[in-house]
Amino acid sequence: MKNHNVFIALLHYPAMAKDGKIIITSFTTMDLHDIARPARAYEINTFYIVQPVDAQRYIIQKQIDYWLSEEGRKTNPTRHEVVSMVKLLYTYDEVIEDIQKNRGTKPVVVGTDARPYPKTVSYQFLREEIEKRERDFLIVFGTGYGIPPDLMATFDYILEPIYGAGDWNHLSVRNAAAIILDRLLSRNRC
Repeated sequence: MKNHNVFIALLHYPAMAKDGKIIITSFTTMDLHDIARPARAYEINTFYIVQPVDAQRYIIQKQIDYWLSEEGRKTNPTRHEVVSMVKLLYTYDEVIEDIQKNRGTKPVVVGTDARPYPKTVSYQFLREEIEKRERDFLIVFGTGYGIPPDLMATFDYILEPIYGAGDWNHLSVRNAAAIILDRLLSRNRC
């Protein structure tokens, strides 16, 4: 994989509710395929799904198991390929531990949000850092109304928000992940 030093994580916990309370969000079945496909297209290392609720994990794991089975491979070989990049974990801390265990060092953690934060960096800056291939990067995507500010404050960087033609920028996490991976890792740059 060209971008072996890039990992992504989709957090279902911790997440924020509209009122700012910390919640656990539900898994959306489209997230598995619609984030795994650009993850594969841009040749990242691993796509982590963080979900602590066992009933939700059961649904996610059933999908993963099906697409990794022989029947799933025969039904859709490309789906098998993209789902093989997915790891289901209970916590964000487990993601960091897994990367450290497999790569030998803690990754640079990059948060994403529709709002700017003090440690906000540009796509160009992060792209240049990734292209050096000197460090591993974990790009974290939130669900619900985003990643809680307390966790965002622990990240090394926050990627600048995605701005469209106007001032509305509340995209689905699937859209945001694809756009961000394209801006950071595409060979078709403006």
